[in-house]
Amino acid sequence: MTPLEPPTAAAGPTDPTDVVRRGYDAVSHTYRTDDAEPGQYARWIDALLRELPASAAVLDLGCGCGVPVARALSTAGHAVTGVDLSATQIRRARALVPGAVFHQGDATGLRLPEESFDAVVCLYALIHMPLERQPALLRRAVSWLRPGGRFLATTGHTAWTGTDDDWLGTGATMWWSHADAGTYRRWLADAGLAVTHEEFVPEGDGGHTLFHATRTGERPASAPAGP
Repeated sequence: MTPLEPPTAAAGPTDPTDVVRRGYDAVSHTYRTDDAEPGQYARWIDALLRELPASAAVLDLGCGCGVPVARALSTAGHAVTGVDLSATQIRRARALVPGAVFHQGDATGLRLPEESFDAVVCLYALIHMPLERQPALLRRAVSWLRPGGRFLATTGHTAWTGTDDDWLGTGATMWWSHADAGTYRRWLADAGLAVTHEEFVPEGDGGHTLFHATRTGERPASAPAGP
């Protein structure tokens, strides 16, 4: 089976997933340059690196252009698999991080063997996925983790769904949908994760919540790809 299943419905110009895909195609280089510094990601990546075994297998959901997460993990000797909606982002990732493996597609349709990763990372990506599909993706992500595997993600801090028709001043439209931090805390626990660290990450007038978590001994229930 291929790791990415085809969508169950045809995407169109008003489909939120397609809006996100086309948005990142348009803003890829504006959003992050090839030589961008890790910035606030550095502390998060360093914390994850301290928890990983040698030559770990890491899944990066919403990997973007591979900078900085996939590049840092690959440079440290870990086997990274990245998934992103944007063809432009994936093309850049393959060039910028040649030691990793990248797939273009919708993470909510991802199918992978159980217990095949030591860590799953999902930074600033879950918040671009349809809200009703997020709990099922979290359950599947936990099933891909080995017992004791690590999960690192940014989520919404307050609930909001909406668009920006001039994102980053590029004229591109971007779409977001996220619940509040308490809801994500519950979804993570229901999926079989024990939160080990949580913090507010400010951005503009608002912000996000960063979660570090570990897979518990409980096996998460299986879930369909769609809502």
